[in-house]
Amino acid sequence: MFAPASLGVDIAHCTKMALIHDMAEALVGDITPVDGVPKHEKNRRESTTMDYLTKTLLGRVNGGLTAQGIRDIWQEYEDGKTKESIFVHDVDKLELLLQMVEYERAHDHKLDLGEFSWVATRIELPELKAWSDEVLKEREDFWAGREHSSYQADGRKVKHLAEKLEYYSHTIPSEETNGEQ
Repeated sequence: MFAPASLGVDIAHCTKMALIHDMAEALVGDITPVDGVPKHEKNRRESTTMDYLTKTLLGRVNGGLTAQGIRDIWQEYEDGKTKESIFVHDVDKLELLLQMVEYERAHDHKLDLGEFSWVATRIELPELKAWSDEVLKEREDFWAGREHSSYQADGRKVKHLAEKLEYYSHTIPSEETNGEQ
């Protein structure tokens, strides 16, 4: 709801999308790159679950129109091609960064979650990139001279970075290419 006016996004639509995009995870679980599930399989599971939720459970609500609207918004998010879907994807990544920093603060320098900081490199919109830069600067200030890990855009690699980047891309690899892009 704090989207800069310069983005020109439909806030009501983004709010719906933010709520809907995780619906499948209620049944499938929050599959992450470390879970060892290929992206095409994750997408298949989530799509099948959304079909179940929208066609089976909600299929008769309002003549199916409500369910179709939910499914359409979920698909828009998955496709990641509209301004609103890109914004919601970026907000989701920013939320991960905020969570990372809050967990580290809660554990008073005893928990280093810097392995998640690479997500900042996947934020697309300049306005949200600026927000993520602020969060990462706050994190650096928090660690102030203490040893900690982080992903730097200077070429250092994070373990399994390629897999992580695939999970946070807007392209859905086909089964025919074995997930190669």
